[in-house]
Amino acid sequence: MANRLIGRLPKVGIRPVIDGRERGVRESLEVQTMNMAKNAAKLIEETLRFPSGEKVECVIADSTIGGVAEAAACADKFEREGVGVSLTVTPCWCYGTEVMDSTPVIPKAVWGFNGTERPGAVYLAAALAGYTQKGLPAFGIYGRDVQDAGDETIPEDVKEKVLRFVKAALAVAQMKGKSYLSLGYTSMGIAGSMVSPDFFQEYLGMRTEFVDMVEVKRRLDEGIYDKEEYEKALAWTKANVIEGDDYNAPEEQSDRERKDWEWTVVIKMTLIMRDLMIGNPKLKEAGFGEEAHGHNAIAGGFQGQRQWTDYYPNGDFSETILNTSFDWNGIREAFVFATENDSLNAVPMLFGHLLTNTAQIFSDVRTYWSPDAVKRVTGKELNGKAKDGIIHLINSGSTTMDATAQQKDADGNPVMKAFWDVTEEDVKACLGNTRFCPGDKGYFRGGGFSSQFKTAGEMPVTMSRVNLVKGLGPVLQIAEGYTVELEDDVHAILDERTNPTWPTTWFVPKLTGEGAFKDVYSVMANWGANHGAISYGHIGADLITLASVLRIPVCMHNVGEDKIFRPSAWAAFGENKEGADYRACESYGPLYK
Repeated sequence: MANRLIGRLPKVGIRPVIDGRERGVRESLEVQTMNMAKNAAKLIEETLRFPSGEKVECVIADSTIGGVAEAAACADKFEREGVGVSLTVTPCWCYGTEVMDSTPVIPKAVWGFNGTERPGAVYLAAALAGYTQKGLPAFGIYGRDVQDAGDETIPEDVKEKVLRFVKAALAVAQMKGKSYLSLGYTSMGIAGSMVSPDFFQEYLGMRTEFVDMVEVKRRLDEGIYDKEEYEKALAWTKANVIEGDDYNAPEEQSDRERKDWEWTVVIKMTLIMRDLMIGNPKLKEAGFGEEAHGHNAIAGGFQGQRQWTDYYPNGDFSETILNTSFDWNGIREAFVFATENDSLNAVPMLFGHLLTNTAQIFSDVRTYWSPDAVKRVTGKELNGKAKDGIIHLINSGSTTMDATAQQKDADGNPVMKAFWDVTEEDVKACLGNTRFCPGDKGYFRGGGFSSQFKTAGEMPVTMSRVNLVKGLGPVLQIAEGYTVELEDDVHAILDERTNPTWPTTWFVPKLTGEGAFKDVYSVMANWGANHGAISYGHIGADLITLASVLRIPVCMHNVGEDKIFRPSAWAAFGENKEGADYRACESYGPLYK
């Protein structure tokens, strides 16, 4: 397990702040305060890991912080250690603005111990007021129930908030300084593939790297890829990848020789796209030093349509393999790679990947099927979670194979796992339930192969999407729900009305009975674009916290109000949580403005 990107992984800095009055007060609090920091570090380090597999590391200040000098010493240590997240803890009163963390772009939270012996809550309120007054939004963490002074356990509600904040803040820190790799540019007029450098720079702290698709063709023609790995990949593909049926009209079908050539091209394309993202030292050994570096891309996308796919095999196989938790080199961290270079779908895919460590699904939010329409077309009624209607998530074949739902937990339930939990049996099951069909020549004149499967079983998932709104900026949409499995004959009838060569996920959002979640149709009607990013698990609350750190307002969600966790300053912008979110994000502006 290793970080494949340039730059050290961010650490979590823990700041134990204390009442600075000596000759009895400070001395009586030293052990309790430092133990709070140690216990918080233990919780974080034992619970969280990065998507690359490494455990999260915490750094604690060398001493408790009772005043400005110790706060400065802590800040200096954190800078040396590469701290990207700041968590302040205390059981007592402290001198709020004197001990605060004033580093502007590092996400901050303060945990004030709920005990009656010392006023941790009083300090927490004073500190948060200071952060708000100085324009440095911070999250406030305060347990619901009073604890005894000697109680070193962390209550469950405090754990939940600490971990939610740290996960979101680490996601922010991991994106900073990395790149989005745009291979090609706008695909068929899709607005999301009109990559906005200002959005990536100001809101995410990321670079945008633009590489014309002709660079992929150059590397194909000039053999700029690892030849040894190519032979390994070709052999693995022949042994493990199942070619599906050719649904093209007989006169449109390519012969065997052409298809075999297309396989060689799409495998090489996969190597090339990966090398463009993260580099490859093997290329330097072959005499291609410049190409060996890559673009340090934490996410990317391939335009494909139409300039590439009218001429050459499509990118579906490459996108599928990159987005999957395994390839010919074995089980590994999935990449985040968008179809049609839809950067605004790559971003929520990246959010989901950094929050959950799992592979992400890229799909068209294609069709709403009402119960009546399903009954009319198939003669059968929807039932279970699907009874109120379904949304057909399907795209041109690039969805991660993890989405087959063939990975199982200890109880046999379908799941999508972090790569270090994926087994060889999971890999075989995912491959065995996927076909790669020759591309639809109506869409892909140059051929290629599109993944074909249906998501089997019921899994909790969250669909999200970033949209750019003229005059407003970015907004985030969130819909928690479930995948559902239809009867085989119902699935076949509905699926074949769209394109049977593409992977299908049937999605049912959780309904609230109000607004955009009044019914399933309303979710579809309020979705802001043609694509959605789907992550395993109900992570809407985590996404809301992450969005607030980045100052991206959430325009649509079905997360319970009790789960919403934003900086304390948001309360000063009005009672209605969503209106306050918009006003706060507008007032503070993007994190890296």
